[in-house]
Amino acid sequence: MAALLLDGRALATRLEAQLADLISAGLAKAGRPPGLAVLRVGDDPASGVYVANKEKACGRIGALSFGAHLPANTPQAQLEAELRRLNADPAVDGILVQLPVPEGLDDRALLLALDPDKDADGLHPLNLGRLVRGEAGPRSCTPAGVMALLKTAEIPLSGARAVVVGRSILVGQPMALMLQQADATVTVAHSRTKDLVALTRQAELLVVAAGRPGLIGAEHVSPGTVVVDVGIHRRPEGGLCGDVRFAEVEPLAKAITPVPGGVGPMTVTMLLLNTVRAWARSHALAYPLPLL
Repeated sequence: MAALLLDGRALATRLEAQLADLISAGLAKAGRPPGLAVLRVGDDPASGVYVANKEKACGRIGALSFGAHLPANTPQAQLEAELRRLNADPAVDGILVQLPVPEGLDDRALLLALDPDKDADGLHPLNLGRLVRGEAGPRSCTPAGVMALLKTAEIPLSGARAVVVGRSILVGQPMALMLQQADATVTVAHSRTKDLVALTRQAELLVVAAGRPGLIGAEHVSPGTVVVDVGIHRRPEGGLCGDVRFAEVEPLAKAITPVPGGVGPMTVTMLLLNTVRAWARSHALAYPLPLL
């Protein structure tokens, strides 16, 4: 029996439609649409693609996009001043610092300069602390997107054995925390993990965010596992691939995310969701969509 495909594109489209309706219903009271500001520094090609996708997504739901693209040699102090300006701008509800930033810049200081309530990517230390404590606040977009996919597919998490491969602050660590809060029993693996195969084969849910193309194959997966591939890489011969060798793993999996079209679209949608939620809160509007 073929694995269930966890289709991020389809779910993102449905959530965007709901966000567009929410914005339309709240415009009269708010007096303005939500605004997302993206601060991009340097000319990393992948970052350029990501930022363009975010701008298009804002247009689809009726939000405003404020872009600031600054050269790689921009001083740290100027970048922090730009973030403070955006913090104070009443038209801006969400702010994203596009990572990675060029070498020589301190991305941690840039994140600290954000107003935590306008932190659209959920990476300010205060928001990570809110996640640890189970308190409301903007959630890290990629793991939040994974949780939305799992919830929509009715994948049971309570009591499930989950293995997260990768321990970055962007994905791995907040992913583990979100799964723990859903009552999964979570193990985090990483580059120093001994006998990765033995560990991942115990998983009922395997989330792979290692940043290494094709790391996980059939030998890592037991039949009936739910496999979520967060990785995305460009093949030398063209096309995209993930951290999971899809053709090997799909016949074994109960459910699996494709690359592309799985987690990636949900990351952008969660960015919009965080921004619209902040807009609704600042104008005392009803917000029927949960922060997944």
